[in-house]
Amino acid sequence: MKKVLTLCMVLKDNQILLGMKKRGFGAGRWNGFGGKLEESEIVEDGALRELEEEVGIKASAMKKVGILDFSFENDPKILEVHIFKVLDYTGEPTESEEMRPQWFSFENIPFDQMWSDDIFWLPLLLKNKLFKGNFLFDRPSDAEYSAKIINQNLEEVLSL
Repeated sequence: MKKVLTLCMVLKDNQILLGMKKRGFGAGRWNGFGGKLEESEIVEDGALRELEEEVGIKASAMKKVGILDFSFENDPKILEVHIFKVLDYTGEPTESEEMRPQWFSFENIPFDQMWSDDIFWLPLLLKNKLFKGNFLFDRPSDAEYSAKIINQNLEEVLSL
C-alpha cells in the first residue's frame, strides 16, 4: 500500500530553508515542507498547498527533482515522497503551528538533526541532479531517536 506525499526544499542564495517539525510525524527534526495529498489533489498542487500552510510562502518557480520511497520494518505501508526544489517564491517564511522555519547555509545543514536519509539525497538536489530511491528504516525518527537505515538504494536518473 502506497501513500503519496510531497516535500519542498526552498533554496535561495546558497541557503536552504528548513523547518523544525513541532508536532506529529518527525517532530523534533529539521525537514523540508510538505505532507499528504488531499482527496483528488495532484502532487504539484499538494506541494504548493503544504508549503503555504506550513511556512506561509507561495512557490512561483518549482521543479520536481526526486521520488523516494520510505518504509519501516514490520509495516507494509510505503511512503512515496515527491521532492521539489523551490527556486523562487512570494511572501515571507513564517512560523506555523507545525513548523518553525530557519535558513541554513549549504555548508551548515544540520544533518545530525534531520532524517538519516537526507545526507544521501540532499547533496544530489543541491547539485541539480534528479534522483530516485528507497530507504527502509527500523522505525520513525523523533526528537530523541534518529531512524536507522536498514537498506537503501539511491540513483541519479535522467528523468522522473
